[in-house]
Amino acid sequence: MPAALPTRHVASRLRDRAIDLVGLMTTPLLPADYLDLVSPLRAGADLRGRIVAVHPETRDAVTLVIRPGRGWAGHVPGQYIRIGLDVDGVRQWRAYSLTSPVDRPDGCIAITVKAIPEGVVSTHVVRRARVGMLVHLDQACGEFVLPDPRPEKVLFVTAGSGVTPVMGMLRNALDDLGDLVVVHSAPTAADVIFGGELRMLAARGHITLVERHTDADGMLDADALAGLVGDLDERETWACGPAGMLDALERRWAERGISERLHTERFRPTVMATGDGGTVTFTTSEVAVEAGGATSLLDAGESAGVLMPSGCRMGICFGCVAPLREGAVRDLRNGDLTTASPDSGPGRPVLVQTCVSAAAGPCEIEL
Repeated sequence: MPAALPTRHVASRLRDRAIDLVGLMTTPLLPADYLDLVSPLRAGADLRGRIVAVHPETRDAVTLVIRPGRGWAGHVPGQYIRIGLDVDGVRQWRAYSLTSPVDRPDGCIAITVKAIPEGVVSTHVVRRARVGMLVHLDQACGEFVLPDPRPEKVLFVTAGSGVTPVMGMLRNALDDLGDLVVVHSAPTAADVIFGGELRMLAARGHITLVERHTDADGMLDADALAGLVGDLDERETWACGPAGMLDALERRWAERGISERLHTERFRPTVMATGDGGTVTFTTSEVAVEAGGATSLLDAGESAGVLMPSGCRMGICFGCVAPLREGAVRDLRNGDLTTASPDSGPGRPVLVQTCVSAAAGPCEIEL
C-alpha cells in the first residue's frame, strides 16, 4: 500500500487542481486576472501602484503620491522609476525621478511630473491623474545619487523639472550635508517647482539657495554659474536640467580638469552623432515619414501618429526596441551604424532602440 502523502502536499495538489479548473472555466481570462481586479497590489502580481494623492506644485507640475504593491524593493534618493499608464487606450511608459523620503510611515512613494509641450504622458498625468488610479511600476534605478561618505562641499545645479531628483536627495540626506549650495533656474519665481520648500530650507539656514529666473535674468550657463558660486571648482556638483545647460557645464569642468567632480542626469540622451536622415517606413502601420538625421525613430513615429512602444527614452530600459527590417539607422549616442536587409530573414530580426536611433538613409521599422 503506497505511503500517504503529507497533508500539505494534498492541500497543494487540490489547490493547483482548483486553479486549473477555474482557468478552464474562465478562458480567455485566468484566475490571476480576477485577482488583479480584487487585489492588484498583492504580492506576486506585476508591480503596480495606486495613486493616493495628487498635489499641485506649479501651474504645470504635480506630485503623485503612489502606494506601491508588495513587490516594491525601495529606492536610493536621486533614482528614478518607470511608470506605465494607459493613454487613449495605449500603454505608455515614462521615467520620473522619485521625490519622496525613503522611510515614509505610510510606505508610499512620490514622483513629480511637469507637463511639457506635446508631452503625451506628462500632460495626461498633470491634467487627468486622479486619486484611485492604478499605474504600472518598475523598480527604481539610476546612478545619480550621493556617495557615502558625503562630500564636505556640495553644489546642486538644476533647471525646470531637473530639480526633482535633487529634491529627493534633500528630503533624505539634508542632515548629512553641511556646506550645501542649490542653484535653480526657472522662467519665473512662480515656476520654481518646490519653490516654497526650497525657500523655507534657505530661510532656516539648511541650504544656500540661488534662484535664477530666466525671463528676467537670461539662461543659466557655465559663465553665469561661476559668477554665482565663488568656490565652484571646490564643490562636488550634481546637475540636472536641459541638455544645453548640461553640455556647457561638462565642457567647463573638462577644460578645468575636474570632470570627476561633476555628476549629471539627463532626461534625454546626448546626441553625439547624426547622419543624413531619410524616409522611415513603419511597415505594420503603413506610415512613411521623412526624418532628419538628429530625429530619433521614436520621435519620428510619434509625430506621424504611429503607436510606438517606449520607456525611459534614454536608451537604458530597452522598452522601445523594434525590428529593423531593411535599411540603416545610426545610434545618436556614438554614431554606430546598424543595417538590415531582406536576407536577415523573418526569424532573425535586427533589433534597434528607437529612442536613440535615427535614420541613416531609407529604413523600414516593423511597427
